Amino acid sequence: MDLRKLKTLIDLVSESNVSELEITEAEGKVRIVKSPPVGMAAPVTYAMAPTAAPVAAPIAAPVAAQAVAATPVEPPGHSVKSPMVGTFYRASSPGAKAFVEIGDTIKEGETICIVEAMKILNEIEADKTGTVTAILVQNGQAVEYGQPLFTIE
Repeated sequence: MDLRKLKTLIDLVSESNVSELEITEAEGKVRIVKSPPVGMAAPVTYAMAPTAAPVAAPIAAPVAAQAVAATPVEPPGHSVKSPMVGTFYRASSPGAKAFVEIGDTIKEGETICIVEAMKILNEIEADKTGTVTAILVQNGQAVEYGQPLFTIE
């Protein structure tokens, strides 16, 4: 994929309501992800992964550097990670009390949140006994597979 086409795609994503775009061509695969509004703090990442044919070096070098800089740092303690892609919910219904709060002592196997995937509500259980020290995701936020949701100590 040439540099002009890549720049055009980046401009289209940044000016539209699209938050993520992935294109696969013979030369490789391009994924463009737009960051949330300024208050959310997640940088835009551009990553290219060559498939069959190698991508030109001038394009690949700057893109790889940006992707490495976007790696988040996990807080200390045991992280409870999302087992699937979906929407994170802290309570069983919109008006209900949250399953856990910071400072709560929880037991292994206790339900701590819900991740909705494909209109199915999946209860996520604690995989360790301890105290909740951090809630890393906001209610209603989209989560990725393996994304840390809680920190337990």
